[in-house]
Amino acid sequence: MPDASLDERIWQVVGSIPRGTVATYAQVAQLAGLPRGARRVGRTLATLPADTRLPWHRVVNAHGRVSLRGAAGRHQQDRLRSEGIDIRDDRISLARFRWTP
Repeated sequence: MPDASLDERIWQVVGSIPRGTVATYAQVAQLAGLPRGARRVGRTLATLPADTRLPWHRVVNAHGRVSLRGAAGRHQQDRLRSEGIDIRDDRISLARFRWTP
């Protein structure tokens, strides 16, 4: 059974990621108090409703890449670009765009 309190902590961290920056799944997990919980973050974000206002699109993998494939991945990249995040060769420079809380 999913732990709602863990989900809420993940949502709080994701909701704190400022426009124009990204965080990795592992970074969100760490900040939510879930060491080694990157996959849990991914599963939690995957269950969000389509009309969510949570900035889920600001979460990327450890290599600075969008993990989603197909139309969903293109949608995520479009949202990131609209915030001024530069994506080159399907990669985001974490040195430049990673959120530092």
